[in-house]
Amino acid sequence: MTESKTYLITGGAGFLGINLTRYLLARGHKVVSLDIASFDYPERGQITEITGDIRNRADVDKAMQGVDIVVHTAAALPLYSEADIISTDIDGTRNVIDSAYKHNVQRFIHISSTAVYGVPDHHPLLETDKLDGVGPYGKAKIAAEEVCLEYRQKGMCAVIIRPKSFIGPERLGIFAMLYDWAKDGKGFPIPGKGDNLYQYLDVEDLCESIYLSCTLDRDRVNDTFNIGAKEFGTVKQDFQAVLDHAGFGKKIVSIPIAPALFALKLLNQLGLSPVYAWAYGTVTKESFVSIEKAERVLGYKPRYSNKQALIRNFEWYMANVSKFSGQTGVSHRVPWSQGIWSIAKMFF
Repeated sequence: MTESKTYLITGGAGFLGINLTRYLLARGHKVVSLDIASFDYPERGQITEITGDIRNRADVDKAMQGVDIVVHTAAALPLYSEADIISTDIDGTRNVIDSAYKHNVQRFIHISSTAVYGVPDHHPLLETDKLDGVGPYGKAKIAAEEVCLEYRQKGMCAVIIRPKSFIGPERLGIFAMLYDWAKDGKGFPIPGKGDNLYQYLDVEDLCESIYLSCTLDRDRVNDTFNIGAKEFGTVKQDFQAVLDHAGFGKKIVSIPIAPALFALKLLNQLGLSPVYAWAYGTVTKESFVSIEKAERVLGYKPRYSNKQALIRNFEWYMANVSKFSGQTGVSHRVPWSQGIWSIAKMFF
């Protein structure tokens, strides 16, 4: 059995944070959560909760006491302001990893994103491919990785994980729109034919990859890894699986690509749509990474296909929809406001 350790999870109250907390508690570890949001889950009494901001060094140092391993999941997502994205994702990351370094933490696991690849011109993407972030979020994620590499050069074990968009229990955000439309017996519009391959990831598989990075030989894992599903289909096939599961006989509706992308860009600029630049810039294109390195080095074996992950998330959504009905925000914990799409929904 693996020795019990104390894990600090930044963003512990978030979607990945709570799933990782449950994963670690089930394996006998202690968890400290540092988050600007309240940790309002049933597991609250089983962890140490620090309510604070990763941009505040005093909060970070307080949370770092007695910690063996840091998993840095906290980030300002694409719907945040550019100033918040830069101060959180870059300056906040430097705060956390520098504090970890000074407190002699054993390992630092940085949760990056495949958004660092931008809109690529080939697939599958390898960890050695060029980085080209789209928008403030993508660029900030690249800069945050560079901070981690600085500390790796100083001798830290600083693992960088680049997950595809991950889904599962507690995940809302932009996916809540698909689930809401499926719940209400609506078809779902996508730009283009939807015949492009698009890889997702179940949060349980992401937690497994993080844990492997925390428990395998230090020198072996001190690297950068793509993480995604092994089995995935096209956007149309995988989204259709959710509509089929909902049981209303509804279909994915293809919208001509040029006018669809023009409208999505305009609506986003006007603040009428939550579909941000990187999302509408990639949803019509192939998007998948090679997970061969993670399979080879970490022994990573994902359990869930795209369809299984989406359906698992949809079933959780249906079981919990009354708890977040009427709520909106800019994190993955709550549905994002559908804006003008709430009106468009009537026509599908």
